[in-house]
Amino acid sequence: MNITNTHPFRMNDSRSFFKTSPLIHCITNEVTCESMANALLYVNSKPIMAMDQREFTQLFQQTDGLLLNLGHLSVEREQQLISASEFALKFNIPTVVDVVGVSASSIRKDVALTLLKNRPTVVKGNTSEMRKLCGLLSHGRGVDGNQSDQEKTSLIELAEKLNEWTQKYPATSFLATGETDVIVTKDNSIFLSNGVPELDQITGTGDIVGALITSLLAQNYSVQDSLVGAVTYFNVCGEKAKKTCGNQFGMADFRHQLFNELSVMHDKENWWHQVKGE
Repeated sequence: MNITNTHPFRMNDSRSFFKTSPLIHCITNEVTCESMANALLYVNSKPIMAMDQREFTQLFQQTDGLLLNLGHLSVEREQQLISASEFALKFNIPTVVDVVGVSASSIRKDVALTLLKNRPTVVKGNTSEMRKLCGLLSHGRGVDGNQSDQEKTSLIELAEKLNEWTQKYPATSFLATGETDVIVTKDNSIFLSNGVPELDQITGTGDIVGALITSLLAQNYSVQDSLVGAVTYFNVCGEKAKKTCGNQFGMADFRHQLFNELSVMHDKENWWHQVKGE
């Protein structure tokens, strides 16, 4: 396993970030649908939340990126997810699969493994979900990760296992989110440590990261730069939001400021130099 020892992000000017307005097709859960759509709009992307399979033939001729989210799974939603992944493979559309809740049921894991057969660009989830997906012991419950799965030895074990999976699924890279975010591509394993605890107290933060990754992939950034860039961008937005809110604030205030930062920080220079990790 090759763990990168250099700065894991190669952007020359962050002002070129999120500028080409790609059309991002999202099949996601209703709880966070609006947050994801707004987050994409804030970074100059165009979201469409379309799930009717009758539209797919025409829609995938326009789509620049696809985000598939396992939240609110049903028999109908499973069919929509699989059909969309097949269209994305046919039209060579970069695809991100968010394995929400695979710790909760074997049904979700089965759906995730089926989607992996259609060669998504990225598969992501929290650390507990990703451990469950690849067959490691996971302490996740429901859609929540567990702190014990964030121990250093657990993260290294997960990175090594995901590295094996890049050989099994060579078209796919992996992201496990948490206090430390783990990125595994066929070339590198990267550990990132930006962010603030308050991000875990807002629903949909992982979904938004998935949307940001999809937007960058749709703009033809490399997989590694899309992953490192999206994760760092969102986490630094969280850091700046907390700093702006001061010492005493409610979570509604923090969430409001977080979305403000999402909408403006990509126009600021040098934010990517704040990346923490190895």
